[in-house]
Amino acid sequence: MASSYVFQLSFVMCFLVSCLFRPSQSSTEAVIMSLRTESRPSITMFPFRAAKTASSQYDSDNKLSFHHNVTLTVSLTVGSPPQLVTMVLDTGSELSWLHCNKSPNTPSVFNPNISTTYKPVSCASPICRTKTRDFNIPPSCDANKLCHSVISYADMSSLEGNLALETFRIGNSTKPGTVFGCMDSGYSSNSEEDSKTTGLLGLNRGALSFVTQTGFPKFSYCISGRDSTGVLLFGETKVPWLKPLNYTPFVQVSVPLPYFNRVAYSVQLEGIRVGRKLLPLEKSVYVPDHTGAGQTMVDSGTQFTFLLGPVYAALRAEFVNQTTRLFKVYEDSNFVFQGAMDLCYRVPPSRVRFLGMLPAVTLMFSGAEMSVSAERLVYRVENQKTANGDGVYCFTFGNSDLLGIEAYLIGHHHQQNVWMEFDLEKSRVGIAQMQCELASQRLGLTM
Repeated sequence: MASSYVFQLSFVMCFLVSCLFRPSQSSTEAVIMSLRTESRPSITMFPFRAAKTASSQYDSDNKLSFHHNVTLTVSLTVGSPPQLVTMVLDTGSELSWLHCNKSPNTPSVFNPNISTTYKPVSCASPICRTKTRDFNIPPSCDANKLCHSVISYADMSSLEGNLALETFRIGNSTKPGTVFGCMDSGYSSNSEEDSKTTGLLGLNRGALSFVTQTGFPKFSYCISGRDSTGVLLFGETKVPWLKPLNYTPFVQVSVPLPYFNRVAYSVQLEGIRVGRKLLPLEKSVYVPDHTGAGQTMVDSGTQFTFLLGPVYAALRAEFVNQTTRLFKVYEDSNFVFQGAMDLCYRVPPSRVRFLGMLPAVTLMFSGAEMSVSAERLVYRVENQKTANGDGVYCFTFGNSDLLGIEAYLIGHHHQQNVWMEFDLEKSRVGIAQMQCELASQRLGLTM
């Protein structure tokens, strides 16, 4: 789900969590999960489906499995006795939360009344007073003097409830006293999708994020672009077949700025190439201004990638220029895909094979690059065809300005077949090209 820019472009990637293990090459515990993707052109919330347990070539303490469908969704247990829940993995959110009130729209819930380890947080607790400093909306005190929190998103979804402590279990790994939100009311812009999960697992760098609370030094994921499988890992994992990672440091600010999310995975975008041509833009256009607006965030809660207006316009113009002979632009002034993607193509069935000839778009960061090529550059819009039966394929880069977001957002669609490592100890993101289907196989994960 989104970052503190309070937007939520949820791309549903249903992770059925697959393996919590301790690799023989490392002494640090790691959680490994397999995943599968089913892309849908929706801006929504998250589904879950159980997957079969996978074997691993490594010594394993615990194993889980997961699958994804436009948001990363993990299966784990919470409370005592354990209750099975499904939670969206979101690198753009801090507070983890669970639906705690059953309603027609939220059949999948956590029941705190039957858990002996559930403990609500009081307003006087340091957790409520100091560790919530990065929340978009400061918590309040309810009638029972409990810490009350409200979460809102740009798609008008909102949730509210009390902060509490509970025992979370990922496989055989037990994490007692984990702070989360026990949400008992709210509104979703897409209740059908929201009803398919129990909650959300916040993974940004905030004080109350799951990864901060549990003390994992890093986590990684690798999403396949061909057969929708992949792997997610928490902890230090060293495998001999992983290519050396190129690292780009987190962008950090020393003082609070109104439009800068200090706990996001913010990196410095320095340029964009289309094919071999570098967009003729000054590097300063990618740098956050004095208010913090214009930061670049790597966010698993966003499906596609969104760029601020001037950069998007330059990229759009150059991409059209280099694809003129391949495909015709879909001219329909009334159609803008997902409200921010206004470049679409008419692709006859006989020319789908030529999608592989699209010029690569390379995002250039300080110290690393991410290249997006072939089919990942366009997305087929279901139920949208031209009068003569051509398919409509939209460019998978959009305009942040049309969403009212003052940031560059790197979505999961463009992270396919890229090993992504979020290193919290050294404040950096590691990137390496990787066939993620092969990574899953080598880790012994099958679906």
